[in-house]
Amino acid sequence: MSTLNYVESPLKPEDAVYREVIPAGDGWMHRIAKGQTLRILDLEGNQAADTLFYNAADLSERYSAQDTIREQGAIYLTTGTVLRSNLGRPMLTITADTCGRHDTLGGACATESNMVRYSLDKRFMHACRDTFLLQIALSGLPLTKRDLAHNINFFMNVPVTPEGGLRFADGVSEPGKYVEMRAEMDVWCLLSNCPQLNNPCNAYNPTPVEMLIWEKGI
Repeated sequence: MSTLNYVESPLKPEDAVYREVIPAGDGWMHRIAKGQTLRILDLEGNQAADTLFYNAADLSERYSAQDTIREQGAIYLTTGTVLRSNLGRPMLTITADTCGRHDTLGGACATESNMVRYSLDKRFMHACRDTFLLQIALSGLPLTKRDLAHNINFFMNVPVTPEGGLRFADGVSEPGKYVEMRAEMDVWCLLSNCPQLNNPCNAYNPTPVEMLIWEKGI
């Protein structure tokens, strides 16, 4: 487990060099330069933002949940967490967090998992892995389905039981909560703003998030 570390950011939205609202169920892929700061803002609360990072100079290097958890000795992500790659290198550092609960164990929803977890008729509902695939196709980058590794679920509440199991619980985020991270290398950020209607983590009501970027030193 980890001690949740709530820290507010000194950065002002009006100073951001980039802002875009991502509707529920939509995706986003954007390059973030070393030293820039990315904020994901939960506009209406209880949303789940499924996210992956890739080294912009070598796409085979990507976010690793295993390396991140091992190096920090805790399973939840919060202020001070260094998001590490599959080579163990720092990719981004979480510098501010007003939610305090971000999962990196539960993975992204897929049509197959929707069917197993909810019911057979959910198989044809849109899922985060579909959004990931659409975004990498639109990007033109040489990424494929095989490059979709284990992701981060920002704002998603996935408690671990005493027996070591996972439980998908009601979200703990609220309108205006955010997580902010500084890029330690040039990265591509791939995001699916979860369309899941059947999961209590987003209160059965997917909502938009906003992406903001500040230049280094702002």
